Amino acid sequence: MQVFRNIFKIPELKNRILITLGLLAVYRFGAHIPTPGVNSQVLIEVFERAQGTVLGMVDMFTGGAMKNMTVFALGIMPYISASIILQLLTVVIPYLERLAKEGEQGRKKITQYTRYGTIVLSILQSFAITVGLENMEGVVPNPGWSFRLISMLTLTSGTAFIMWLGEQITERGIGNGISLIIFAGIVSRLPAAVASTIEAVRRGELALFSLIGLLLMMALVVAAVILMQQGMRKIPVQYAKRVVGRRIYGGQSTHIPLKVNTAGVIPVIFASSIIVFPTTIARFTSNQMLKDFVDANMAPGDVLYSVLFASLIIFFAYFYTAIVFNPVELAENMKKYGGYIPGVRPGKRTATHIDSVLTRITLSGAIFLALIAILPQILMGVLKVPFYFGGTALLIVVGVALDTMSQIESHLLTRHYEGFMKKGKLRGRR
Repeated sequence: MQVFRNIFKIPELKNRILITLGLLAVYRFGAHIPTPGVNSQVLIEVFERAQGTVLGMVDMFTGGAMKNMTVFALGIMPYISASIILQLLTVVIPYLERLAKEGEQGRKKITQYTRYGTIVLSILQSFAITVGLENMEGVVPNPGWSFRLISMLTLTSGTAFIMWLGEQITERGIGNGISLIIFAGIVSRLPAAVASTIEAVRRGELALFSLIGLLLMMALVVAAVILMQQGMRKIPVQYAKRVVGRRIYGGQSTHIPLKVNTAGVIPVIFASSIIVFPTTIARFTSNQMLKDFVDANMAPGDVLYSVLFASLIIFFAYFYTAIVFNPVELAENMKKYGGYIPGVRPGKRTATHIDSVLTRITLSGAIFLALIAILPQILMGVLKVPFYFGGTALLIVVGVALDTMSQIESHLLTRHYEGFMKKGKLRGRR
């Protein structure tokens, strides 16, 4: 609480937070401006039946903008998809790999490519959505190319504007702008969830003691998510002394921080995108046998659905960790600068040791991600909880909140440090 009180004592930090809140308010305002040519009431009914499909997942990230078909219906998902694609291509394409290692200029170039990719993906996705809307009875009163072109232009412009908002928040505000936009979209559903819970208690569908127990359980789950997000394994590293000219370098002890959840929320997003394809395909096919199988086994809460979902999360946790973390390169850099792990030979043995440790801790992190991801199915399907809690939304909300609080504390510490140094200089002059 002291941190929150100190925020408004520093003009620069206060302005940054006010700018962030203002831009997020603009985003939420735009999420209520409808796209022309769409019957929103009919579309809302379609989305009520689309839980567990691609549409339902995208609607969660856009804070209901997709369900209402507003100008921000695509949300920031095309930008996230483009960022992930560029990150994966960095490992495959040597040119992008060189750019990633060129520092600030290379990152600017990759950001530029990400913007181009976002526009291309937005055009493709908006076209697919408009065609899909035309195939839904009663959603589009006047279908045709005029509707398609206007909708594609509107949705693509909305995504480009959201991307610009995110960059402005990152540059002029506090925290990661893109992450905060997703955060705002998810949190916007909180008032409706609270209202539905109160209504369930009032009608007697949810006992008061059950609600208290549920709130305690939610607090424990959030604490566990924070623990896993912040948890890391520290591998000790010793640097040998080196004499360069008249100076002595090295000789100090440090550590390699290996995060328990290196991949973050990416495995859940990948798994969520893939697991909903059977349900989505079944809705557009005429094969009745396939429809019956999907309806019986691939709905959230079904055993097969949960097993496949958890397996995909564990697979993508290892897959993404292998892409973003290279033990061989780390071991070579340590060897180059005279670093070694006590009891482990430098070079290949060090890379093998780091990879072994990372494999073990990634398993625990992946299993935890899988449990959090299927938690909403257990709460809503088995315990009949009247609101959505857990899954990708919880991981994103907790991760963004931790990152934003970390940046706020960093600004506070920097400000206090500078103020202390200024006082010291004044005393020295006196």
